[in-house]
Amino acid sequence: MSALSVAIIGAGYTAAEHAKAFAAVPGVRLAGIYSRTPERAEKLAAERGIAAVCGSVDELWEKTRAGLVVVTVTELSMNAVAKACFRHPWTVLLEKPAGKDLDDALDLARAARASGRRVLVALNRALYSSTLAVQEGLAADSAPRFVKVQDQQSMARALAAGQPREVVERWMFANSVHLVDYFRLLARGRATSVTPVIAWDPAHPGAVIARVAFDSGDIGLYEAVWEAPGPWAATVTAGARRWELRPLEALTTQELGKPAQAAEAHPWDREFKAGFRLQAEEAVAAALGKPSRCVTLEQSLETMRLVAALYGDAAALTRPL
Repeated sequence: MSALSVAIIGAGYTAAEHAKAFAAVPGVRLAGIYSRTPERAEKLAAERGIAAVCGSVDELWEKTRAGLVVVTVTELSMNAVAKACFRHPWTVLLEKPAGKDLDDALDLARAARASGRRVLVALNRALYSSTLAVQEGLAADSAPRFVKVQDQQSMARALAAGQPREVVERWMFANSVHLVDYFRLLARGRATSVTPVIAWDPAHPGAVIARVAFDSGDIGLYEAVWEAPGPWAATVTAGARRWELRPLEALTTQELGKPAQAAEAHPWDREFKAGFRLQAEEAVAAALGKPSRCVTLEQSLETMRLVAALYGDAAALTRPL
């Protein structure tokens, strides 16, 4: 891997995990960091040998001339901070979600397009070794796929954890996006319709169940429980084979009439926050103009549209950029 300077915006837990992952990529130099909490930025810089602690996005660019900037700010800050980043010619990796809701994400995407920047979104579960193993197994199977995604969320717990009410009211974009993205990863083609079985009721959050149809002929089923216990899981059945991610970092496979077999996760998914080490390497490749498996902003919008459709916005699937 060629040498690349990387800058980081934010200095919380997620920023620290990104710094750890990027520091492990050969040829990467952690060139600078900016946070609205300077003392946290100073601490992370000392821990990871980050060269410069800066006081703004513009200063971060001027002092680092980084090829890649990693943005780890809150949902309510992402739009403004991302647009500030688009003023400079680095590749941008945004923490998910890229917007507090679909309208916010579309606005950000329009700004990215106008700037000409290459923008990635850190939907890191796309780069779990378990996810990649499922995709590899499915690649040779042309049978129709049935993808089931199970989600669990709690607005009450999010509020108790200090999340702003404006974010919690859109918690499906902030957190369910992790699960809904598995439809993009495991089903083929474009989602064409969402048929509610149990519709979302924002006044009384509970079960949400919906059928998702894809133009490939694949079928999805989304099951979410709100304010009740449940798993985060994804399964896909194609022909006589079944793959299950439960928990999402762990994979079991099963052939018809045979017992399920557990697959071992890649060591990186134990040593680092799962998906982050490979995501860092792939983001560096993107910044260097090489092929990359990182999720693009355009791909993340597919998932944001589907989240909106699952939660009552029937026209979201065809909403233009």
